[in-house]
Amino acid sequence: MKAILLAAGMGTRLRPLTLTTPKSLITVNDEPLLERQIRFLRETGVRDIAVVTGYLHEKFTYLKKKFAVTLIHNPHYDRYNNLYSMYLAREYLPGAYVIDADNYLRRNFLLDKPSTSLYFSAKKPFVNEWVLHTDSQNRIQNITIEEQGNDYILCGVSYWSETDGRKLVKKLEETVANGDFQNKYWDHIVKENIRDLNVRLQEIDAWDTHEIDSLEDLKRLHREGF
Repeated sequence: MKAILLAAGMGTRLRPLTLTTPKSLITVNDEPLLERQIRFLRETGVRDIAVVTGYLHEKFTYLKKKFAVTLIHNPHYDRYNNLYSMYLAREYLPGAYVIDADNYLRRNFLLDKPSTSLYFSAKKPFVNEWVLHTDSQNRIQNITIEEQGNDYILCGVSYWSETDGRKLVKKLEETVANGDFQNKYWDHIVKENIRDLNVRLQEIDAWDTHEIDSLEDLKRLHREGF
């Protein structure tokens, strides 16, 4: 198996911490977020890991020696959303985990041999989130962007089968070739093509992932003792 870790963002709402440190290398419990993700992936049997960098990309260089990962630099990290990062790493997508590198994973809930594409998700109260809608077999039928509610939402961790991965690579290439991607997240590609994919919801606990997008997020994580 493979993995793509998306770590190109600037983390402006985490300043001043991110003036000198990429947000995915911020430390929680004496371990950088990204290193914790890599450790969990290794424990799951994933060996081929690509890290897409952008802002302060030179800070990630040590990972090549420490973890034998591949670094892919996104020179347009300050212009485009993460769809372009996924486009640059698209050869890794079939049969790969995709993880937003600013997520703190409380425990290792990754599966060692997924049989289908998965969105890992927890049901929780939300404001302005992507909501997953499933059928009776837990297959995702629709993804909506909603203002608030209490439902299953994207948590920044997914797995893509070889078949679905190849389909998404084609769609990524078409989207970038058309030039209509500057304001898109890569999950827009999944959302627009969800009926052509076999993606299931893999339920996790509400506290299993914590997106660290602001100083308050980080303070709350430390307060809660994770």
